[in-house]
Amino acid sequence: MSRIRTRFDSLAARRARALIGYIVAGDATSGPGLMRALTAGGADVIELGMPFSDPMAEGPIIQRAHERALSAGTSVPGVLEQAAAFRRVDEDTPVVLMGYLNPLERYGCTAFAADARTAGVDAVLCVDCPAGERSPLERALEAEGLEKIQLIAPTTAPGRCREILTHASGFAYAITLRGVTGAADLEVEAVRARTAELKALSDIPVVAGFGIKSPGDAARLSEVCDGVVIGSALVGAVGGCDNAEAAAVQLEMLMHSYRTAIDSGNPA
Repeated sequence: MSRIRTRFDSLAARRARALIGYIVAGDATSGPGLMRALTAGGADVIELGMPFSDPMAEGPIIQRAHERALSAGTSVPGVLEQAAAFRRVDEDTPVVLMGYLNPLERYGCTAFAADARTAGVDAVLCVDCPAGERSPLERALEAEGLEKIQLIAPTTAPGRCREILTHASGFAYAITLRGVTGAADLEVEAVRARTAELKALSDIPVVAGFGIKSPGDAARLSEVCDGVVIGSALVGAVGGCDNAEAAAVQLEMLMHSYRTAIDSGNPA
């Protein structure tokens, strides 16, 4: 059984919700220590962003993190090295790589999937690789047994949702708003309705992300889905620190605040 499935099954047995933390690989001081700080604060899954020069789905905070990481020389091999270093000290926490197709095609989809599996990566979310087109990346991930996380927009029609879910594994990532990461305000009832629609089509866990700005937001959303993704708040905290030690402290404290809020809304 995959690490992701094991983690979600364990959470479901306790009537708990998944807390997923996102940071950008190579952003200033980020490294395996920051990934460990996320888990120390209560993260169930880690999303590691792969820097790209045109991160179209990201808001300004995460865009700047991509720029910092690229300026520091971070590339796909560096991302995989960070994932592998984390896996050497943590055998249980699922790691999802999130990024864009261009760097993966330059690396080579077959080589990327093989190297990601060797590094201990569990899943890949490629923002601009449409589900169901049998792309070289999709075939390579399947060949290596890596899960394929799929984004589902709030405007996606039911028929297309069904198609996307047939190609998804690990969990489905329901975008909570019309816009980029960190934008606008949440509409919890809309997310509740969307989650119900997706669960009627598939038994895959549904997590919500984009626009979760506070522990209160996370707690409200966790009542209507299987988990929440925290990104911009964490990335902003990393960007405001001068060194790895300070960033780790900030991340652990932030994650703990989200963990506490979620668990208070969903007691074991």
